[in-house]
Amino acid sequence: MNESWRTAISATLHCLTGCAIGEVLGMVLATWWGWGDVASILLAVALAFFFGYLLTFTSVRRSGLDTRSAVRTALAADTVSILVMEVVDNAFLLLVPGAMAAGLATGLFWWSLALSLAVAFVLTVPVNRWMIERGLGHAKVHEMHHAHH
Repeated sequence: MNESWRTAISATLHCLTGCAIGEVLGMVLATWWGWGDVASILLAVALAFFFGYLLTFTSVRRSGLDTRSAVRTALAADTVSILVMEVVDNAFLLLVPGAMAAGLATGLFWWSLALSLAVAFVLTVPVNRWMIERGLGHAKVHEMHHAHH
């Protein structure tokens, strides 16, 4: 496996972590509060972006970037990746019969959420690879890490 695939898998795992935290927290809160499909998806997506950006922001801040540069790097690195992952993930959940209406205590809720994230991961890796090969996306994070070490 060449370096661009390894970097794309690593970048997508990073994105998946932020998205999973946001998705799970968003779906749990929205389900607990009795929100409908649209509100649930909006909350989950907003939290996925927040946690995805936060993970990158924290990482590049730790490597010495100032706040403004860290925000710009996180936006450049993660926006497309999170967007693709969220579109795939939520489309999958909407296509699984009963998944959006499933309660937190049901297997359907948890397996459909886990499977939607797995499918989103598989479909986002090639997008991240394409971007990295062009010096975009997570290639920006790697540039920042190497520039400040």
